[in-house]
Amino acid sequence: QVQLQESGPGLVKPSQTLSLTCTVSGGSITTNYYYWSWIRQPPGKGLEWMGAIAYSGSTYYSPSLKSRTSISRDTSKNQFTLQLSSVTPEDTAVYYCARGGQPDSEYDYWGQGTQVTVSS
Repeated sequence: QVQLQESGPGLVKPSQTLSLTCTVSGGSITTNYYYWSWIRQPPGKGLEWMGAIAYSGSTYYSPSLKSRTSISRDTSKNQFTLQLSSVTPEDTAVYYCARGGQPDSEYDYWGQGTQVTVSS
């Protein structure tokens, strides 16, 4: 059973960089052919895919967020990390990490989600 757990600060100030880590257990993030995604849900809105890192280490980003987003991984810790720069209150959301069969779909395992609020 694969488990994912998000961690990071729940409050970030405007213009700062949001950084979240997803710790994976029960499976390796280098296992063929899975993709490890970050997805968010702003209050009252639907899910938004932000980006993913593949089993190979290749990265994929939403065009609308690409200029502000970076996803990396630490294979020794079986973790992958999201960094979102220059945040605004519009980046307030519940942030999820998930495993998928495609960079932006076919999710089979999700983390429980973590609330991030952008406010001064």
